[in-house]
Amino acid sequence: MKTDIDRLMRERELDAIILTGGEEFNSARYYLSNGARITHGSIFKVVDKPALLICNRMELEEAAKSGLEVMTDVELGYYDRYKETEGDGIRATVLHWSDVLLRLGVSAGRIGLYGAWQVNKTIALYEALRAGLAQYELVAEAENTLIEEAMLTKDADEIARMKSVAERANAVMALAWDYIAGLRRAGDNLHDEEGKRVTIGDVKNLVRRELMARGLEDTDMIFAQGRDAGFPHSRGEADMPLKVGQTIVFDLFPRELGGGYHHDMTRTWCIGCAPAAVRETYDLVMEAFDISIEAFGLNKPTCLMQEAALDHFEKAGHPTTRSDPSTMAGYVHSLGHGVGIDIHERPSLSHLRRDDICQIGNILTIEPGLYYPERGFGVRVEDLFVVDEKGELVSLTPFRKDLVIPLKGDSGAAQ
Repeated sequence: MKTDIDRLMRERELDAIILTGGEEFNSARYYLSNGARITHGSIFKVVDKPALLICNRMELEEAAKSGLEVMTDVELGYYDRYKETEGDGIRATVLHWSDVLLRLGVSAGRIGLYGAWQVNKTIALYEALRAGLAQYELVAEAENTLIEEAMLTKDADEIARMKSVAERANAVMALAWDYIAGLRRAGDNLHDEEGKRVTIGDVKNLVRRELMARGLEDTDMIFAQGRDAGFPHSRGEADMPLKVGQTIVFDLFPRELGGGYHHDMTRTWCIGCAPAAVRETYDLVMEAFDISIEAFGLNKPTCLMQEAALDHFEKAGHPTTRSDPSTMAGYVHSLGHGVGIDIHERPSLSHLRRDDICQIGNILTIEPGLYYPERGFGVRVEDLFVVDEKGELVSLTPFRKDLVIPLKGDSGAAQ
């Protein structure tokens, strides 16, 4: 949690941290600025002291919503340094950061660097900082970073926001179900009330509109049908007609409009009817889902949940990434991951990562699946869970887990 930032800085022996970046969404800066909608700016924080948010003049009012101390780059002399370096933005930033650190009482020490920027610009800035600020040791953590560690558990306000996103995402999933259920069978295809053949793109457009109406935005949902559903991250083809009886993997992971907290949920559907092989596979995936939840335990390694799913699938004769790391069929991914401002956060629910444990305040997915593209189908089911204050795993995804969407008025369809 954010309240852990100073403790984490002390553990890493960091005298200060800097969060910076360009105009693109920056989860680290968003997190420490309490969601301030700024497109430029950096945050400087000295250990055991309040953070300082530096912004440009155009964003002063928005930056003030962070609740942090705010100063403009003009006040802190950035443009004087820009003139001094004859318009060299990288050199000006190095001198400017030196000015800010000295102003904050940090004349030497270990400085942690975080944020998001274009790779080429990040490398150029880092090299210039190392050359121009030799009195500081610049720390760039590769994994288990301070920000990732803080984001690992959510506070009450974060959980409340994510519950709100969850409610809205579940409502949109229900609308998509109802829309499909109201279509009319035309051979193997589906038509709407006007007789138009319905495509995957039509469903996605409906979902995007309904998300927007609820203050959420699509982050490139998965709606993959048939063979495409056998590839876990296939997005689906917009011009592909909806088909009766083929699996659809619908993975919806929207976030608050403009950047913010996510929800993450997946359902597998067959419209009208489901082949016997799909039903059998679906039942096995649902068993794995339940078994992995049973393996949950507060303060236990998250990998135990993945290993329970692996045991189940392997016992049933399916390849997994443990039994065959190169497999392209069967169970080909980890059981889940943390979710928050980033769609993929810690903890990891993987058998390859054994240091993450289940903690109060975790928000994580459980999403077992089996994939057989050459057999023309894939199956995945996913809920988002919070580890509540009692240490219990509570789903934020109550939407039904029925495999078949019955078509209204389609009395001849096998259910």
